[in-house]
Amino acid sequence: MPEIKTVAVIGAGTMGRGIAHVAALGGFRTILEDLLPNALRKAESDIRANLDKSVELGKVSADDARQAMSRIEYAGSVEQAVREADLVIEAVPEEMESKIEIFTLLDKICRPETILASNTSSLSITEIASVTYRAKKCLGMHFFNPVHKMKLLEIVKALETDEQTVTAAAEVGRRMGKEVVVIKESPGFITSRINAMIGNEAFYMLQEGIASASDIDKALKLGLNHPMGPFELVDLVGLDTRLHILEYLHRTLGDKYRPAPLLVQYVKAGRLGRKSGRGVYEYPASA
Repeated sequence: MPEIKTVAVIGAGTMGRGIAHVAALGGFRTILEDLLPNALRKAESDIRANLDKSVELGKVSADDARQAMSRIEYAGSVEQAVREADLVIEAVPEEMESKIEIFTLLDKICRPETILASNTSSLSITEIASVTYRAKKCLGMHFFNPVHKMKLLEIVKALETDEQTVTAAAEVGRRMGKEVVVIKESPGFITSRINAMIGNEAFYMLQEGIASASDIDKALKLGLNHPMGPFELVDLVGLDTRLHILEYLHRTLGDKYRPAPLLVQYVKAGRLGRKSGRGVYEYPASA
C-alpha cells in the first residue's frame, strides 16, 4: 500500500478548506491551492477560527491545533501544490467539465505514483478517470459539509480503481477522523442519491403549498430525527450545487429525479443559499 505523507487539495472553497483542515489535523503535510489569493486568505482565517472553536469546546488540544496550522501550506498554482503530493484531492465546483480539466492537468504534472481523488458528490469517477493514464489510481472521496464536523467519508471505487488505492484512501480518511464506507460507483453514490430525492420532494411540497418551509423542516427534524431540515441543508450546501446533482441524476437515473420547478426558479433568481445571503431562507451578512 502506498504511504501517504503529503496531501494537496485543489480549490479553497468551503469543501476544500474543510478537507485541508482535517488533513492537517490528521498529521499530513497539507498544501491548499487556489488561483484566487482572497480565497486562500479566507481559507486560512476560517481554518484557524474553526480550530480555535474546537479548542474552546475541548474537542482538540491547543497544541494539536497549533501543529495542524503549521502543517498547512498555501499555493497559488496547481503545479506548485502537487509537486510533492502523494494524494491530490480535487474540490472544484460540481461540474464535469471542470473536473475533467483538472484531472487532465493533474495526470500530466503529478508523479506517476500519486493518487488522484475527486470530492464529487454525484458525478462519475470512471468518466473523470478516463482522461488520465492512471485510472487505477483514481477514486472518489466524498466529504460532507462542514467537513471538520461531519463524520462520514464515502470512498467511491470506479470501474478500474485498484484495491491498493482504495485501502490507502480509506486509511487517510480514518486518520482524518472519518468513518469510512466503500461503495461501487453509481450515480449519486449512497447519500446524494437519497438526499437529493428528499430535498427535491420538499421543494415540490413547498411549491404546492402543502406547508411552509419552516414547518417542513421541523417535521423532518422532529418526526424523522434528521439533524437538519431539507431546506436548512440545501441552503448550507447551495441550491445551485443541489440543482447540478439533480440534473445529473435525472439524466442518468430517470424522471423520478426531475428537479422541482421551484428549485430551478430560485437558482435562476440567484437565491443560492447562505453563500448568497438568500436561498429558501434569508441570512444576515455575517451568516
